[in-house]
Amino acid sequence: MVNRKLIRPSLSELKEQAPNKYANAQRKRVPPEQTFAENYYYLKQMSSRNPMVVKLIDGEEIHGVIEWYDKHCIKVNRTSEPNLLIPKHNIKYIYKENEVKGEND
Repeated sequence: MVNRKLIRPSLSELKEQAPNKYANAQRKRVPPEQTFAENYYYLKQMSSRNPMVVKLIDGEEIHGVIEWYDKHCIKVNRTSEPNLLIPKHNIKYIYKENEVKGEND
């Protein structure tokens, strides 16, 4: 058998190469905790006074205009029925009344 010598770079060579290898790479930024997309959507619907449909978890649909919202609930104005304050955790989804509802509920 022949003795084979393993050739390895020294640690000092590796340390010199490592910073050059990653010098141009940028770190990925952490995504923001809050995107404010929900707030933007509510503000847009409130300002345009779009008739909305709020589908609740239990299947009930509420038709009206979003007047107000906060972190935990929305207020829906209805013309022929009383206004409602709906907790957000009871909402399944919301869509514009003039949009066609999808096949999947």
